[in-house]
This record gives sequence, C-alpha cells and structure tokens, in this order.
Amino acid sequence: MPTTTTPRPPRTTQRPAPADPSPQTETEALASVESAEPVALPSPRGMARALLRTFGRPVPVARETARLGRDAVRILSGTEEIGPAPRDKRFTDPAWSTHPGYRRLGQSYLAVAGALDRLVADYEASGADWREVEQARFVLTAVTSALAPTNTLLGNPAAVKRAFDTGGRSVVRGVGHMLRDLRRNGGLPLQVDRSAFTVGKDLGVTPGSVVYRDDVIEVIQYEPSTPEVRQRPLVIVPPPIGRFYFLDLRPGRSFVEYAVRRGLSVFMISWRNPTKEQADWGLDTYAGAVLDAVDVAREVTGSPDVTTLGFCAGGQIMTTALNHLAATADDRVHAAGYAVTLLDFSSRAPLGAFSSPRLLGLARRNSSRKGLISAREMGSVFSWMRPDDLIFNYLVSEWLMGEDPPAFDILAWNADGTNLPARLHEQFLEIFGENALIRAGAMRVLGTPVHLSRITVPTFVSGALTDHLTPWDGCYRTTQLLSGPSTFVLSYSGHIQSLVNPPGNPKAQYWTGGEPGPDPQAWRAAAERHTGSWWEPWAEWALEHSGDEVPAPTATGSSSYPPLEPAPGSYVVDR
Repeated sequence: MPTTTTPRPPRTTQRPAPADPSPQTETEALASVESAEPVALPSPRGMARALLRTFGRPVPVARETARLGRDAVRILSGTEEIGPAPRDKRFTDPAWSTHPGYRRLGQSYLAVAGALDRLVADYEASGADWREVEQARFVLTAVTSALAPTNTLLGNPAAVKRAFDTGGRSVVRGVGHMLRDLRRNGGLPLQVDRSAFTVGKDLGVTPGSVVYRDDVIEVIQYEPSTPEVRQRPLVIVPPPIGRFYFLDLRPGRSFVEYAVRRGLSVFMISWRNPTKEQADWGLDTYAGAVLDAVDVAREVTGSPDVTTLGFCAGGQIMTTALNHLAATADDRVHAAGYAVTLLDFSSRAPLGAFSSPRLLGLARRNSSRKGLISAREMGSVFSWMRPDDLIFNYLVSEWLMGEDPPAFDILAWNADGTNLPARLHEQFLEIFGENALIRAGAMRVLGTPVHLSRITVPTFVSGALTDHLTPWDGCYRTTQLLSGPSTFVLSYSGHIQSLVNPPGNPKAQYWTGGEPGPDPQAWRAAAERHTGSWWEPWAEWALEHSGDEVPAPTATGSSSYPPLEPAPGSYVVDR
C-alpha cells in the first residue's frame, strides 16, 4: 500500500513515555522504582463507576469516535503521520516505521490510546472530582499499557528478530520465566534478580553495631569515620514499609556513609517486619519506638538531645512523636528534618485514586480481617500505578526476549518489602483519606491530641520536583503547618531517585531559597538552582544544629547499651 511523505511532524501521543524494557543504567533503574506509601487497595466497583462517568458523556465520546474513524482511514491508506512520543522506547525498532504492517499496527494502538487519554482529560476539564479522574486514569492507563502490541511475541518485531537470531532459544527461556513468575511472583514478571545481592555483604555495609533491640525496632549506631564528631547525634526514622537500607546502599551512594563522613554521629531505626501477631501495632507503638531510639542515642553519646530525620511515612511517625514532646514540654529533640514526607494530603496526586471513603473503608476491613497488609499486596498496587515501567517493561525483556531479570541494588531493595500491621494501616488511611494530621485534635497519639502548630523545633524540609507520590508542593506545606523556623530545599527527579542521590552527579540539581512563605510557586520562582544533591544543604543544616565537635568514640555502644551484633542487624533480613 502507498505511503505518504510529508514535511509536517508526526502527531504523538501525550502519555508519559515508559522506561526502556531492559534498564541498562543506574539512572533507568532508579526511574523505575517506587516506594510504598500506605494507601488503600483499589476497589473494582469504584473503578467501574469512574469509567462509566468518563464514557457516559455523549459529546466527547462521539467526538473521539469520529476522530478515530478518520484516523483509521488514514492509517489504512498509509497517509497517517501519528507516531509515538520521542521517549517512548517501546516503538524504537525500525520495523515500526519501515514495515507497513507494523507501522499500521503501532499507529492504530497509539490512536486508541490517545483517544482514551483525551476522554479522561475532557472529563477532568468538565469539573469532575479529581479523585474520580485519577480512578479513571488509573484503570485506563493499566488497560492501554496491557493492550500495547509490544507485549506480545508477534506484535513485537524486536522479540521476533531475537527469536530468529537465537534459533528459538529466547522463546523457550521466556516461557520458562513466565511459568516461574506465575508460580512464585503472583503472575507478575520479576523486576530484579535479588540473588545478586546480600544485605550485609553487598548492601547495608556501612560499619556499625546494633546497640538496642526490642520487639519493634533495632537501633544501629554507625562507626565514626572522622577524628571528631558532632556532640548531638542524628536519629534517622525510615518508613515502616520497605527496608532502611535504601539509605545505605553500596559504598559511594549511601546516605548513611555520607552523613558519617560529614562528622555526624548517626543512629538508624530498623523496623521489625510484623506478622499477624502484631496486628494491633499502631502509631502509639511506632511513635513510642522513635522516642526509645532517641533515648538510646542520648544515653550512648551523653547528649541531652538529638536531631532527627524522617523519610516518607517515617516522617509522619516522627511528627506524632514530636507533637507528644511539644505537648509535654519535652526538649529531647532539638531539630528535625523531613525528606519527601506529606503531612497534608489535600494536594492532588495519583494516590487520590485510592482515597474515596468507600475504598478506605474496604481497605480498613481487609487489613483488620487479615491482620496486616502484605508487602506483595502493596507492591502490586504501586506496580499498576506505573504499569509500563514496573510491569510490561519487564514482561517484554524477560518473557518475550528471554532475558534474565536485571541486577541493580535499588531494584533489589524495591523488591524487598515489609508488611504493615492492621492498626497502623488503619491510622495511615485516616491520615491519607481524612487528612487527619492537619486537623487539630483529630488524632491522638501517645495519649496526646495532635496539633501540628505546637511543634516549634527548627525543621529542614525537602521535596522532589517530579515526585508523583508525595508532590513537592505538598511536602512544602510542612513548612507552614509547623511553627518553628524552617528551611526548604527542592530536589530534582522523583520520589526514590531524589533520595538515592549522592553528590557528584553533574546532572543532579536542587533549589534553595529564602524563608518559605505560604505560596510554594512563589518560593520556587525566586529560588536559586544548584548542581548537586540536596544531601549537601541538608548536611550543612544538620551540622549547624548538631552542636560542637568532640573526639570520636573509639567503640560503639555504652555500658547500658553494649553492641549486640554488627550492622545491619537481624530485623532488616527477616522475611
């Protein structure tokens, strides 16, 4: 059939481009990682209702149907110029532009996907509730990603060529991978070869000792690497979902290693992986454990107070502990840092797809019935939020191309999830769905009503520019919710990519500005851009709030808290 050459550029779809089906660089691996924040699991009824309302509007549906008809005529005649987005690597094989059959197949798929995207955008523009829009977008993104022709052997010219070049061995290997995943991974392709890494040998290797252990936490004290350290110790509060060692990956990209090298005395909380027997663990349990870790660090170092740093949901737990200290006039914490932590959930984000009252009620009942939310359940939800990157990317490389799962440290961590006890999950849902943290007195933790405005310690707050889990302007709101002096730093990139970001990357950027005011966009417009990592301004802030230099200790622990075992401890490897 004839094709047309024309000077006008091809029309491209507006969907975000997925990652390379076979990540080959650390940057690509980082871009495909999600961190599990505690949310509800999707409800089929809620998703169906959102879809019915999206497609139940006759005018936009008729308009898109007519447009698809016109596109189909041009595609069949070879005159259509629609093409993939420049960064959509699913269609990079030359066959998608040179082979008439594959060209028409790809254009047909892109035309349908574009029509569905426009229907959602039109529904959003009509003034629909943004949570319903996100529900519809969640479903349609999953559907259109699943229907891509590149997900099938015959519909993927690169896979066909690979089968021919290997004499069919890639197909045999791919079938083996598929059967393995159906049996052992809930039917989803593996994202990483976890056997390539051992925690304590390859990951989490910064020298230190477990100096405290109870039923909930281990506290790790890291060995100093400088002749002198700051008197006031740092206590790090990681999220309770996921292992803490994303902050201590291999040497050279470890946040812990960096903090120790800057002369800080670093203590890390390592959460126990709960089982059904711990179903009643809630914010009282976790906030109390934070205060226990603070007391351990104080006793070991002889400092009357500490600084803290909370990551993601760990920052929410830390906040409830700070609120209790403020209410009881307890000054054990001198200053606190927040990294990609949301306290105010009024900001729009894809997580809103799971925030309707009916969904939250269902999630509460499910977690209460089972006693916990498993790591696999939570991981599956986040995989379907970005199916091109986190599902079909690996399906193509492993099931169709016959490749083995990639071996990247951050992917190994991402696959090493932890459970969430039912009571904590219920309270996180209250924070998420009812915005309970910012409503004075709506929650009570450690017997104290939560009033964020009474927290007056100095704070350092960071957000990430392209973070769609904890949007940066939502993170910025923390500077307005708490009453103490605050510093805000904006990092480039996404959620986890912004955290695993050591200095020295020439592509990394961050923004600093003056005292944060009410308007985050005004702050950003006046902010100064820097090359490097947010770790650097955080370290300067932490050193400023960590007291004088004192001789570094020659051993970890104390007479009251002697070393129990080397870092990274036992809880981090308990599955």
